Amino acid sequence: MRKAVQHFWLTRAGQARKQGVATGHRDHGTRTAVTGGKQMDGFVTLIRDLLIEHGSPEPAIFSNKRIELPGYFRAEKKWDLLIVLDGHLIAGIEFKSQVGSFGNNYNNRAEESIGSATDLWAAYREGAFKPSARPWLGYLMLLEETKGSTTPVAVREPHFNVFAEFKEASYAKRYEILLTKLLRDRLYDGACLLLAQQSDSQKGLYSEPCEELSFRHFASSLLAKAIASRTTG
Repeated sequence: MRKAVQHFWLTRAGQARKQGVATGHRDHGTRTAVTGGKQMDGFVTLIRDLLIEHGSPEPAIFSNKRIELPGYFRAEKKWDLLIVLDGHLIAGIEFKSQVGSFGNNYNNRAEESIGSATDLWAAYREGAFKPSARPWLGYLMLLEETKGSTTPVAVREPHFNVFAEFKEASYAKRYEILLTKLLRDRLYDGACLLLAQQSDSQKGLYSEPCEELSFRHFASSLLAKAIASRTTG
């Protein structure tokens, strides 16, 4: 896990330096660090290694190519990691991160996570993945731990009151609320929330603010699904 967190910060720093070198044009703000992608690859590799270690065949795990799944409201969507075994969809996982720009990006992340799951379950309902049994969906979020993400955020209520849990909640707390509700509503089967400070990038330090959203619970649930699918056919 610490190696994956280290890879995240080092890759972001490298992308920020390299972005725009070839064209002479650079994105504004922190976007220079994310337009190249790959910063979450350490977590993808970690999950792949865990799956293979526990008996999942490597050819059944897809993370770089052939990662598209059909949707119901759109033709297709790319997932970050898929397990497809003998023509059956076993699992799909999203790996996301946010560093800075918390006010601008939190709602986008919320809409993406809700929309992706809603689209996939609608496609599943319509038989897009048959003869697959209900697949396992996972969502992992790495959030920068800084003043901007841990300070309570005001809410606006010009017409109606927001739910009480959002009042005086920081963006970190809002992510915890979001992921917990995604689990409770069965939009995802596993969700993980990690906080990491950029000043600890060399050590790969991180924290898990909610036990229910810990990596241990996330990985255990996924491995249980993968092992059961493999052993029962």
